[in-house]
Amino acid sequence: MTGFSISPLQPRHRADWERLYAGYAGFYRVDQTAEMRQRVWGWIMDPAHEVEALVAEDADGTAIGLAHFRQFARPLMAATGGFLDDLFVDPAQRGRRVADALIDAVAEVGRQRGWGVIRWITADDNYRGRGVYDRLATRTMWITYDRKLG
Repeated sequence: MTGFSISPLQPRHRADWERLYAGYAGFYRVDQTAEMRQRVWGWIMDPAHEVEALVAEDADGTAIGLAHFRQFARPLMAATGGFLDDLFVDPAQRGRRVADALIDAVAEVGRQRGWGVIRWITADDNYRGRGVYDRLATRTMWITYDRKLG
């Protein structure tokens, strides 16, 4: 028994989600405000919005990890896939394969919806995360570019 379960994010997870998402932003050194978290929370709670979320919930009901994901079109393949935008596990809970379970749960959503792939990016220096990802997926040779607008 793992001692945790995976479920869709619910309003009762709000405080835990805030804590986890702030931890995620801190890990990537992003100055995230309460207003930014409110906007993302609103997206997730809106069934018409593309962003969805799962949480890993400990036996006592505390959310200990989060995964934000969304569908994306793959025109070259004439198919759809899933993009894992954010994945974070409470540092005190690491080593329990919580990240594995969250990724597996997103993959199951994808299988049910007919997606051909789950894709994500990470920082080059996220060595611990990359160790997990190397076990669960195939690293690609694609290089990512950002062009800032505005």
